[in-house]
Amino acid sequence: MRTVYRGELPVAHGRFHVDSRREPRGPEPSEGCAGQTDGLCGPAVPGCLFLCTGVRSGPVALTVEVHGAAPPLDDHWEDVVEASFRPLTASTAVLPCGHGTLCEVALPPADHRVRYCGRGLDGGAGPMSSAAREAGPVGQYLLQFWPAPPTADRVVRRTARGAAHRHHCAGALGPPVSGEPSERERAEIRSWGGRLPSPRVREAGDVARGLVPLDRDLLDAVDAACPATQRGLARWAARRAFTAAGLDGVDWIASALAALDRGEPLPAPFDDTQLAWERFFTDDRTALTAPDPPGVGHGAPLCRALALPALRAAADPDPLRAALGTLFAAAAAHGTAYPTLFAEARRRFPGLGGGALPGA
Repeated sequence: MRTVYRGELPVAHGRFHVDSRREPRGPEPSEGCAGQTDGLCGPAVPGCLFLCTGVRSGPVALTVEVHGAAPPLDDHWEDVVEASFRPLTASTAVLPCGHGTLCEVALPPADHRVRYCGRGLDGGAGPMSSAAREAGPVGQYLLQFWPAPPTADRVVRRTARGAAHRHHCAGALGPPVSGEPSERERAEIRSWGGRLPSPRVREAGDVARGLVPLDRDLLDAVDAACPATQRGLARWAARRAFTAAGLDGVDWIASALAALDRGEPLPAPFDDTQLAWERFFTDDRTALTAPDPPGVGHGAPLCRALALPALRAAADPDPLRAALGTLFAAAAAHGTAYPTLFAEARRRFPGLGGGALPGA
C-alpha cells in the first residue's frame, strides 16, 4: 500500500473531483454519475471521477491510497461504493472544487478499481459556521485505487440518508453523455501540440507553451524526468545560454553561474530583476551596443538580451519550472540553432531521449 495523501480536503458545493484529463473543470453531477446506481463516485466521464461529500462547504478529512490488489474493507466506514476507473495519463490529480491541486496520484493509464468510503455523511449537510470550521474537519473519507478489470459500479454499504438520496438520483439519470471533447477542449489540445501535458506543465505557463512548437516531445521528457535531472538540466541550460551569447566570461555573470552550480542563492544584481537589467544595459561588455564577442555570429545583441532571463529561471525553487524556463531561454538565445541545443541536452541527460535532432 502507498499512502498518497492524508490531511484536510477543502470542500465547496459538496463535491470534489479526480481528473487525469488535464482539464481544470470537473464534471457536473449529471455527467459523472449518469447510467449507474452509485451516486457518490461517478466515473462516467472518461479519465475523471465525480465525488460527493456530506459537507456543503468546509474541511473534511481525506486519505488517498494506492494498492497493488483489492484491500480489505474496514468496518469503520459507514458508506462505501466502488467503480471502475481508467486514467488517461500517468498523473491523476485530486482537485477540490474552486481550489488548486490537492495531490497527484501516479497511476498508469490502465484499468483500475476505485473504492470511495465515507463516515459522517449526514453530519454537515448545511452551511458551516465559522466556529465549526475552526473546530476541524466534519466527516472522514477514504479513496483507494488498485489495478482491476472494468466491472459495474456497486454500492457496497449504505448508511447515511444523504448517500441514499444521491444513489436514488443517480439511478434516475439517463445514460452517460458522449465522451467527445468540446470545441473549447479541442482548441486547448491543439494549443499544446495535439495532447495535453500534466497539470504542473500547464501551470508553468508561457515558458512551457513556448517549447511546444520547438520540440513537443522534449517538453514531455522534461516533465517525466526526476527533480535532480530537472535541476541539473536547468543549470546546464543556463550556462549554455550565456555561452551562446558570449557572456559566460563576464565576471558578474560568471559568479552567478558558479553560485547556481553550488545550489546557492543568486548574488547581486540577480537577486533583483530590475537591477540585473540595469547592470546588463550599462555594462560595456553586455549592452546591446557592445561589439560581438569572438565566435558569436549575427544577432549577438539579441542573443545577449535573451540569455539574461535564463539565470532567474534556473533559480526557480520548483525544479520542473526551472528546467522548462531555462531551456526556453537558452533556446531563444541560440536562435535558429536551438535544435543543436536540444540534441545536446538529450545526449547529456539520457533520460530525456535519444540524441537525434527533432524531425530527423
